[in-house]
This record gives sequence, C-alpha cells and structure tokens, in this order.
Amino acid sequence: MGVLVLATALISLICPAPLSSVDTWIINPLLGLIMFGMGLTLSKEDIRIVLHRPKDVLFGCLAQFTIMPLMAWLLAKLFALPAELALGVMLVGCCPGGTASNVITYLAKGDLALSVGMTACSTILAPLMTPMLVWLLAGTIVNVDGMGMLLSIVCVVIAPIVCGLLCQRWFPNVTRRSVAYLPAFSTLMIVFVVGIVMSHNADRLLQGGIIVVLVVMLHNLSGLVLGYLIGRLRHLKYEKCVAISVEVGMQNSGLATSLAIIHFAAYPLAAIPGAVFSVWHNISGALAAKWYGRKYLSEKGYADRNIS
Repeated sequence: MGVLVLATALISLICPAPLSSVDTWIINPLLGLIMFGMGLTLSKEDIRIVLHRPKDVLFGCLAQFTIMPLMAWLLAKLFALPAELALGVMLVGCCPGGTASNVITYLAKGDLALSVGMTACSTILAPLMTPMLVWLLAGTIVNVDGMGMLLSIVCVVIAPIVCGLLCQRWFPNVTRRSVAYLPAFSTLMIVFVVGIVMSHNADRLLQGGIIVVLVVMLHNLSGLVLGYLIGRLRHLKYEKCVAISVEVGMQNSGLATSLAIIHFAAYPLAAIPGAVFSVWHNISGALAAKWYGRKYLSEKGYADRNIS
C-alpha cells in the first residue's frame, strides 16, 4: 500500500493533468466507502473488547486525542506555518485512528485486540472530539463550524459504518464473500484520494512542499515514539505499548482531507497535510512494524533462553 500511495503521489505531482480534472467532491463518497468497508469487518468481538478492557482502550484514546493534537499545534508554531498549512496539520492531529493501524499492529506483533478497540472507540468519539479539538487549537486562526464538522463526520464516517454493520446482519453471505477483497478496495480508494488532492495542489506543493513533508513526518514519528513511551511509563506489556504507539501515530488522514475540503474551501492548502500524511504514515508504519516485530522476536528469544 505504501508503495502504491507514494507512486501515485509522485505521478500526480509530476503529471497532475489526469486527476486534476476530477472534482474534489468525490473524496467524501470515497471516504464513505472506506468506512462502509470498516463496518463490514467490525464484529461483536470488537465491541466486547471495548467493554471488557475499558481502561486500556480509554487510556489509548486519551493518548491519541492529546498527543497528536498538541504535537500538531506545537509543530505549527515551531515551524511558523502559514495559517492554511497549520490548519491542515491540526486537522490531521485531531482526527481518530486510521484503519490501517490494525494491520500494522498485527505485523508489529502488537496487541491487535487493543488496536481494534482503540480504532472503534476513537472513531465513535470523533464526531465530538474532532470538532472540539479543532475549535480549541485552530479557532483563533480560522472560523471553525463545530456543528457542521460534527454532522460531516457523522455522514462520512459513522453512517457508512452503521450501514456496513446492518449489511453484516441482513446479508451475511454476501458480506463474508466480499470481506476478502476489502483491503485491496480500501487501498485503491486511498490511492485515488491522495492522487486527487496532490494533483489539485501540485504547483503550490512543488514550490513549498518540503516544509510540509518535514512537519508531517515529525508529527507522525512523534506520535509513534510518544505513544510507545507513554505505555512504558504506565508499565504496560510490550504488546500493548506497540498497539498504542501505532494507533496514536497513524491517523485517519483521509477524514482530515475531507473536512478540509468541505469546511475550509477558502484555504485550499489545508487539504495537503492530510494527503501527505496518507503517503508517509503507510511508509513509516511498515518500517515501524518491521522494527517492532524484530524487537518482539529478540525479546521473546531472550526470555525463552532465560526460562530454559
């Protein structure tokens, strides 16, 4: 996925003409389809995780909705970003966790159940938390329509997930057959979203895009590192620390792009950090999974030798 997203982003920058003719309104239906796929894959077990492990899940969500928004605000101030780009970075920071985090957590040998629970919980909280955090952090920069953002998140995220859950109940056989194709389908949708945003802003991104890429990279990496460290400070097991690290560091950047296009059309550059984040966090996530996976195996091997 990281390779596809990166290749699409580069092609869209070098040759923006094909996708620049596609209207940006299509991004919202595409994001809705991704969330619909998430609804198709959620199960009763995922709900039980939240109910049976509320402390771990809520602690992880608290970390996500504090670390990423605050780091977004701090980086925007530190690099003196223009209002449009600062808004875009803050939008990314205030969004819930992305669905790709579950796959990365699995590959990283982390606590997959905790990761799934955190994704579900942060997504459910997003209609309230995201508008409130954006208003608190960016309200002095731009006019923030909190109620409008809440309704957008409900329409683009919550409603499609509910539709997916209903399809599971009403059409179980069709759902089981389609689930195997959902990862590839979601990847194509994300690739398309990134390509559209990049092509529409290619000129401006090529002129001053290095600073945006740097801030996005630091934002993501700080989430991965601080998420892991805060778990260690709480003396959580290694697997839980990995899950929190990945969940905090990987955001639903597609939602940030959608909100920027819907509610901040007067600031077109606000959509760029979300698109860049979509490219970068898939690359960093794959690298983190490899590193965490090796660390897990080395620690397990060390523990096994001590036992023997």
